[in-house]
Amino acid sequence: MKAPERDKRKGLLACYTGDGKGKSTAAFGSILRAIGYGWKVCVIQFMKGSWKYGEMEGFKQLRPKVEFHRKGLGFYKIIDDKLPEEDHKKAAAEAIQFSAEKITSGEFDLVILDELNVSIQTGLISIEDAVELLKKKPDWQHLIITGRGAPEEIIEMCDLVTEMKEIKHPYQNGILAQKGFDY
Repeated sequence: MKAPERDKRKGLLACYTGDGKGKSTAAFGSILRAIGYGWKVCVIQFMKGSWKYGEMEGFKQLRPKVEFHRKGLGFYKIIDDKLPEEDHKKAAAEAIQFSAEKITSGEFDLVILDELNVSIQTGLISIEDAVELLKKKPDWQHLIITGRGAPEEIIEMCDLVTEMKEIKHPYQNGILAQKGFDY
């Protein structure tokens, strides 16, 4: 179902970046507002850890208004990554193609490309491929990119850029990530 105001909407390109916590969480918060207006949302996750996240289960409860697709193979070159670089690059290339299909399908009012910036920063995706992907966004569609290290080219393209800055983190006091709050 097409949201009735699409023909009047100026779709925005937004980016949540920085070293602080909360980039994906901020993007995911936009989902509640969007579905409150009857919009359809697609979340494409380029890279996260290989463990189970609470939002994965939460998105299932928001079907059919929200689609969630985990396209990356987990963290790349950190924490629990034991996969060959070629596997990560292949998954990233497939994620770009898949994202292009979802962005241009006309089905989604809001698309979230979670951790796209990190995929660029680590070299799994070229900045050129990312820019070409973002240029496919229809004028009426809102699109949010997340991940630390947003390249200048992405920042320049965006209508909204928010930098999350870490001031204090529980890990500094030996407190590990908490289920239901952090993941």
